[in-house]
Amino acid sequence: MLALGRGSIAQVVYSGDEAAVEIRKLLEAVVENEDDFEKWEALVTRATTLEGGVNRNSNPSAIDLVRNVFDCFLAKFPLFFGYWKKYADLEFSIGGTETAEEVYERGVSCITTSVDLWANYCTFKMDTSHDPDIIRQLFERGAHFVGRDFQSHPFWDKYIEFEERVQAPANVTKILSRVLYLPLYHIARYYEKFSALLGSRPLEELVDDETLDTLKNAVQLENQAGPEIAPLELERQLRLKLADYYYTAYSKTSQEVQTRWNYEQGIKRAYFHVTEVEDAELDNWRKYLDFEEKEGDFERTAFLYERCLVACALYPEFWLRYARWMFSQGKEENTRLIYMRASCIFVPISAPAVRLNWALFEEKLGRISVSRDIYIAMLEQAPGQTDTIISLAGVERRHEGNDAAVALLEQYIGQSDNQIGGILAAEQARILWHCKGAVDEARDIFKSKYARFLDSRDFWIKYLQFEVAQPSPDQKEAHARIKAVHELMRTKGTVSEEVSKELSHYYMAYLLNRGGKDAAEEYMQLDKIVNGYVSSDKSVPSQSLPQKRNGLPHHTASKRQRK
Repeated sequence: MLALGRGSIAQVVYSGDEAAVEIRKLLEAVVENEDDFEKWEALVTRATTLEGGVNRNSNPSAIDLVRNVFDCFLAKFPLFFGYWKKYADLEFSIGGTETAEEVYERGVSCITTSVDLWANYCTFKMDTSHDPDIIRQLFERGAHFVGRDFQSHPFWDKYIEFEERVQAPANVTKILSRVLYLPLYHIARYYEKFSALLGSRPLEELVDDETLDTLKNAVQLENQAGPEIAPLELERQLRLKLADYYYTAYSKTSQEVQTRWNYEQGIKRAYFHVTEVEDAELDNWRKYLDFEEKEGDFERTAFLYERCLVACALYPEFWLRYARWMFSQGKEENTRLIYMRASCIFVPISAPAVRLNWALFEEKLGRISVSRDIYIAMLEQAPGQTDTIISLAGVERRHEGNDAAVALLEQYIGQSDNQIGGILAAEQARILWHCKGAVDEARDIFKSKYARFLDSRDFWIKYLQFEVAQPSPDQKEAHARIKAVHELMRTKGTVSEEVSKELSHYYMAYLLNRGGKDAAEEYMQLDKIVNGYVSSDKSVPSQSLPQKRNGLPHHTASKRQRK
């Protein structure tokens, strides 16, 4: 049995003779890029067609190959319900009922909200089991997971079909009365079918004992002032009461259907695929979730999130939203499971927001070592994620102190290139300055490390910002410090011409905003050097200055872009 997970496909070997070269090439293509669905699809298709279709009489090497390929593929893409069905059918032809059922169990555990997969599984059980109670238990499990789905009628139809097949009309009645309280697409059809039973089925089948007693009391109360009523008439009146009772329930459910109708109509792709979801559909999911959250029903809202995260499994936005909502409901363990599912299965490491939030969640709950482990695991897969390194340093600072955070950053600076290292060195200075209050230590970081990061835009802009931000009663002294950094950047730095201009514009803005009586002269000299003599909008002083936001140029106010 393979240890499933990323890289497991590299362990798959095929020792058969048929299409050996072709299979090897297909395997190599997937190993080269495990995120390419089309390569996986080609491999799965070819493996299943070996020997005209793999079955129990096939070569053992072909059987092993197709099983291993399906296992690796569905570990990578567990939400493809159609492939679980294909795998189960294949296993039925190879190993029989027991192994096929194992595949179905794995499938419904991975994609619990798939109406089609549950309906297929229950159909398989109906065809292969002779024990109605066992089949009924499976249907009840499925009802728990998909019964609330707006489009769950294939499942409910199959459940009703089963009870009719085993000649259990009382159970059919109970299923129909149960469905009347669920906002389903085919609610009118189910109500019509149930209404036909109200006049024929025993009263005890139609409603629970408590409600039946309440309705009987109401009928007796209405007739107590008149002559004695015959039993048949009493039953007729009671059935009318029951009809009114269920019509009221149906009307309420129909209204719930109507309020969700537009949202449901906006769902064009309720299944998972690796291709992008249309923007209009994403916006529809956002609005639908807003609606259910305001309605306040926990079960319905959680179920809608689960449906959404089948179609939108590759979108961190919805995982983050689900986790935040679940945490707001006081469900800590459920929240942790959401983060784990997103991080360990669905969201790629190149989109770190979910994992970073997970680490903060664990830190908030006091699980500091777990939080650290999440960051470290991220960096093992993506060593260049500066946000992750800085977040890990933040954990160290909050729980071990400023110097511990600076030391940790030093460790990662030693492992990084100049661009990443420059960002981390600037973060060291920020911690010493803002958190420790050690301005001189922060300045020492910049002075001692600029020679290494001569080509780092982030290092130089943070160095300039640092010196500009330092309060000083001596304007000349402050100007000299800031000018020295600018001159150092221009004479020693190896940044691109574009970045050099950007940094000079920042210094020029400082001259006009806070410079002394000679600032205009220095500004014009720099303007000539930086912008040249070309007559254009860019050479006009008011245009060459960066726009300010919160007292900083626009390029420094923007958020750090994730790598």
